[in-house]
Amino acid sequence: MHIIGGTASTALAERVSRELGNAPFGIPFKKRFPDGEMYVRVGGRVEGEDVVVVQSTRTDEDLVELLLLLDAVREAGARRTFAVVPYFGYARQDRRFFPGEPVSARALCRHVELDADAVITVDLHSAQTLAQFTKPAFEASGIPAIARMLRERPVDVLVSPDKGGVDRVRRMAQLLDKPWFALDKKRIDSEHVELAFPAEVPIPIAGKHAVLIDDVITTGGTIVEAAKLLQKRGVGAVSAACTHGLFLRDAFERIKAVTDEVYSTDTLGNPAEKASVAPDIAQILRREASP
Repeated sequence: MHIIGGTASTALAERVSRELGNAPFGIPFKKRFPDGEMYVRVGGRVEGEDVVVVQSTRTDEDLVELLLLLDAVREAGARRTFAVVPYFGYARQDRRFFPGEPVSARALCRHVELDADAVITVDLHSAQTLAQFTKPAFEASGIPAIARMLRERPVDVLVSPDKGGVDRVRRMAQLLDKPWFALDKKRIDSEHVELAFPAEVPIPIAGKHAVLIDDVITTGGTIVEAAKLLQKRGVGAVSAACTHGLFLRDAFERIKAVTDEVYSTDTLGNPAEKASVAPDIAQILRREASP
């Protein structure tokens, strides 16, 4: 099995390679033509081999690179191609709200799987997106990676910033054997929310270390408000953890100002990257790429 690391996921791809017993790992050559078009070239012989292309698609440029790499691998004669897209861009646009709109998540699924025999991603926004693939598609979870990291740190209680994350925080609580609860959230607009404690909190939290658990941190508005609310209740420390750390604009700095620690996995390169999903991706690859 050969592992190819795209520009957006080079470090994670190398970690996956190590998890697979130091499988052959390569970084493709990439440049721009004078007219701005992208050029990529995959080195080494992959003919007749299983090839894994690892590339998150946070930006349109990342997406184009992924599509070109998958085509290059297919042209090079790979036996099977696995597209590992740790952060799958456009996954939030999984339905049509107004006439004339695309279902962007579905459109991207169709294009990614054109030159891939299987797709692996991590913590999609909606399970509905996974169902849009017509070829085998698998979703790894960032929860085990965060749990492995939190086991080495003091944690008293886990908190979901909204009821939509109940399944996530409950699973984390089971892995760490810790109590949990979810805050009530009312969204005002894309960057502002109102949060409140539920009617019952399972344990006293004054003086405790609470960890906020989320799937994606984008602008950070929800996490900032949740941290402030917990501090008003007298918690001793507040940390925040997520699978995908987008941290747009000054989100990371604003979160750091109201928390003790910020953690994310390595699906996207960011200053909070402290846990790796490489073991979880490698586990799926070992299972699905077996002869």
